[in-house]
Amino acid sequence: MRLSQEDERQGESLSIENQRHILRKYAEENNIEVYGEYIDDGISGTTFQRPEVQRLLDDAKTGVINAIIVKDLSRFGRNYIEVGQYLDYVFPAFGIRFIAIQDNVDTSNRDSSAMEMMPIMNVFNEWHAANTSKKIRAVLKSNAREGKYHPRKAPYGYVKGNDDKRTPIVDEEAAIIVKRIFEMRSRGMSPHRIADQLNEEGIASPSKYCMEKYGIVGKRNNFGLWSVCPINSILKNPTYLGHMVQQRWTSVSYKNHARYLRDESEWVIVRNTHEAIISQELWDKVREVEQSVAQGRKTKRGYTHPLSGFLYCADCGGKMKLNYIKRNGGLVYNFNCGNHIRLGKAYCFSHHIAAKDLEEIILGDIRSMAQRVTLDEQEIREAFIKYHAELEERAIKSSQRELKAKQKRHGELSHLMQAAYEDKVRGKIPEDICVSFIEKYSAEQKSLAAEIEELERKLGETETVRQNADDFIRDIKKYLDAPTLTHEMCFELIDRIVIGGLPKATGKERTIEIVYKVDIASVLRDRFKK
Repeated sequence: MRLSQEDERQGESLSIENQRHILRKYAEENNIEVYGEYIDDGISGTTFQRPEVQRLLDDAKTGVINAIIVKDLSRFGRNYIEVGQYLDYVFPAFGIRFIAIQDNVDTSNRDSSAMEMMPIMNVFNEWHAANTSKKIRAVLKSNAREGKYHPRKAPYGYVKGNDDKRTPIVDEEAAIIVKRIFEMRSRGMSPHRIADQLNEEGIASPSKYCMEKYGIVGKRNNFGLWSVCPINSILKNPTYLGHMVQQRWTSVSYKNHARYLRDESEWVIVRNTHEAIISQELWDKVREVEQSVAQGRKTKRGYTHPLSGFLYCADCGGKMKLNYIKRNGGLVYNFNCGNHIRLGKAYCFSHHIAAKDLEEIILGDIRSMAQRVTLDEQEIREAFIKYHAELEERAIKSSQRELKAKQKRHGELSHLMQAAYEDKVRGKIPEDICVSFIEKYSAEQKSLAAEIEELERKLGETETVRQNADDFIRDIKKYLDAPTLTHEMCFELIDRIVIGGLPKATGKERTIEIVYKVDIASVLRDRFKK
């Protein structure tokens, strides 16, 4: 017996109880002794990796059964190749008789007309599965565009609502952890380190949390511990911004259920449908960290240096590598050109520099900038506001030009669709060509409508430049008395650091170029000619 979710919608006629009644009655009328029942409930017939099918095959191979009875061929499966293989090769090899009652199929009589028609019935059953899959995908996509939430459960931090659209509602307890994960990542902590931190504090993983609080059992058992996978999944999910994002994942086909992530252009996004857990600013900070050149590697001893990943060789462009030597019972760290270490002086010469010295130089420079901002705060604020106002004005003009062009094209497409329809009515073009044109224009128009909506949303947002200036000054000033250099500090302020070679190798003074993030470079460097 088998019942899929699609079959269940067709009513009582396909229910497990109805199948059981038909099969038991047939066995009784034909004096067949029932050895056991094999029931796959809620599973598609396109796959044969079903628990009860596997148990059935094991019993067939061991000889404890000699006949298999189903209500119809589709109950056994909807993959015509595999169904045919079992009925024509596997079952006969084990002396198994196969009976599909309502299709009049009985392999004990291979000369019957039903057996001759069986390949066609199997093809039809698979076609039905393919057609049903196509309809379901279309319905899910349509619902997603209307803002109806269809996943089995909401992402960690939300629960599904009881309204018609099942709009996600914030789960306050889990939302605190979600926001914390974003904040930790924005400070430069790696997903692996975030997972370790949450596990050390005994915070239940999303699967364990859902099971304990809502009774929802996940597909994977990870012993209730956090790992990199759920951390990355949370960090990359725009749902936490308050937007309903669906159609992110899909399967290869109705036969192959292996899932893969769609390209972002294929996602269905309906904006501002529910309460956000994180701000756009925090989301952008995390994206900045993700794209940063410096992710920071751990040494074999589990140590990550604050400058790890930020340092580059000025001569070959390679990354600087962290090394250490044992001295007086402790470890003394230094950096050198990674290519020099791996390939020798034939490729690049030594750029050795003590990590402690480099830390002091970087920290001193940051403190110096913080001091300058503190001494001349008002002038720095005005310089920042002026600089960003100019940037924003250029961005607005560019967006307005783009919006105007897209709106013009959107209107043109409406005229083209109307013209195609009128040409079809006048008999100038065949109906199939008219439909093809209208479908093409309509698809482009829908895509443009989404792009226009996004541009209008961006233009409608009013960024407070003065508030951003205050945040900028606050972020710099907090490092005025920083006792040590931290990875968080480097992520927030530094883009990269370029280390010049030793005077012995280059014949000139060693250089250390600190390349700060755009805001600092544009405001402070222009102001102080740094």
